[in-house]
Amino acid sequence: QVQLVESGGGLVQAGGSLRLSCAASGSIISIGSMGWYRQAPGKQRELVAGITRGGVTNYADSVKGRFTISRDNSKNTVYLQMNSLKPEDTDVYYCNAFIRTVYWGRGTQVTVSS
Repeated sequence: QVQLVESGGGLVQAGGSLRLSCAASGSIISIGSMGWYRQAPGKQRELVAGITRGGVTNYADSVKGRFTISRDNSKNTVYLQMNSLKPEDTDVYYCNAFIRTVYWGRGTQVTVSS
């Protein structure tokens, strides 16, 4: 009854920027922590950034200073602003959210060319 849908992925050159969005819909009263993860072929999914309902954030060391996570609770949406993108950032990016239990989106592809 809850769905997360990511958008905003695409192809950019190294040094470029993308803004990912993830909107939650369904039977929602309140959303707890939300996060962005990424997964490359043959590798495990890893945390990119997380944000609590109160706005406290955490970032993977590899993206600190380049990525910014934010949320709009009135829109049930979390964002990931990605700047200074590197080819190593190429992955499928997934949104998750704690809404009584953990829900996952199906991902949006980000490809960074050199």
